Amino acid sequence: MPNRSESNVATADALTLLLHNQHALAAAIEEVTKWLSNNGAGVVAENAVGAMETIDRNANAITDAIMRLRQA
Repeated sequence: MPNRSESNVATADALTLLLHNQHALAAAIEEVTKWLSNNGAGVVAENAVGAMETIDRNANAITDAIMRLRQA
């Protein structure tokens, strides 16, 4: 059975990969948002901006959790 430190490292590594995916999704949403905004779909673009704000907020919390796991 892995010790607590090994478990923390594995969890932090998995969270780091999820965080990278989250950043990639945010970049894709940003590109789609720009396209929507430039093509007259302002309301949809606003909704996409709201989704990006949620991603950013959660990314900060995930980053904090990763740092705590890596320091434990």
